[in-house]
Amino acid sequence: MNRRELIGNAALAGVGIALPQWVSATKRFPEGVIRMKRAAAAGLAMQRRDWEQGTLAQAFLEAGDDENVIRLTKAAIVQRAPDGRLGVMDKGSPTDPAMGGEAYWRAAQLTGDSEIHDAVQNMLDWILHKAPRAPDGTLYHIFEGPQVWSDGYFSAPCFLAAMGRYDEALFQIDGYRKRLWDPDKKLLAHIWDDGEKAQNRKEFWGGGNGWAAAGLARVIRLLPPGRKDDRQRLTAFVTDLLDGCLAHQRTDGLFHDVVDRPDTFLETNLAQMLAFTIYTGLLGGWLPQRFRAAADRMRSAARAQMDRFGYVQHVCSAPNFDRSGTSTEAQAFAIMMESAGQKLEIRRT
Repeated sequence: MNRRELIGNAALAGVGIALPQWVSATKRFPEGVIRMKRAAAAGLAMQRRDWEQGTLAQAFLEAGDDENVIRLTKAAIVQRAPDGRLGVMDKGSPTDPAMGGEAYWRAAQLTGDSEIHDAVQNMLDWILHKAPRAPDGTLYHIFEGPQVWSDGYFSAPCFLAAMGRYDEALFQIDGYRKRLWDPDKKLLAHIWDDGEKAQNRKEFWGGGNGWAAAGLARVIRLLPPGRKDDRQRLTAFVTDLLDGCLAHQRTDGLFHDVVDRPDTFLETNLAQMLAFTIYTGLLGGWLPQRFRAAADRMRSAARAQMDRFGYVQHVCSAPNFDRSGTSTEAQAFAIMMESAGQKLEIRRT
């Protein structure tokens, strides 16, 4: 190892991010691992709300970084609401806290900590019995109105599946789909309002379609072997969604904020979300190999948007998600994309 490599590796180790087990024996850091650590350092530096805390915790779970999963879980418990939701800042959302549910449950298992165990169970009770929902049982995404958002695919269904509540997870997926899915475009509208009985935001927001694809991939992965028909049905849904998004991919491998509107700003995170989805599907053997080239192209394009401090640029920006900038979820999906891509590369060697 030359001096430059030694200095670079020492700097990475100083970040304090635990290396995944699957690279612990590697003598040199692969590029994907370097980028994961940079994205993690930047993500941990950002102020976070309920879904941001949970999504970053899930990213560390994907990367095998148990220590940071536990740290983020303990921090989420500090910010728990009396109703059982974790990581809540201000009023929060009915379902956004569930984005960290799988990671928080893993922290309970890793530590044996009864406080974490009880906190996660209380959040499950909130989702199952107390959260606002439509007359048909579909969960609402906000407290202010009877709205279903495509973001929800990454929250309650994944948490429910992680807790073994497979029927309820599938029920929520179907409830979102019947309100948001456009079978001709093969894309999801962002928001449906049950009060207006119409799509409140008809636009095909890139981030929302990415949340859905990645959430569906996680649910498929969590389903037990006996759920073959359910897995096939969700796989068909993900395949259609991927095809719908990729039909609007830019020549540079990225997308626009509204997928089918080139007049909207450049958006990097959808590429990361879809690459994670595809790599997860290839690792699980439920997506066809025809998607591999698209995932690699998106990964390369997204890598080019990471600055020297680890921040992924040109994503739908926090806190208002109405312009280009940076966000915690983009940091999280950089980690998830690289983790899944690295695992696939290791399997093929």
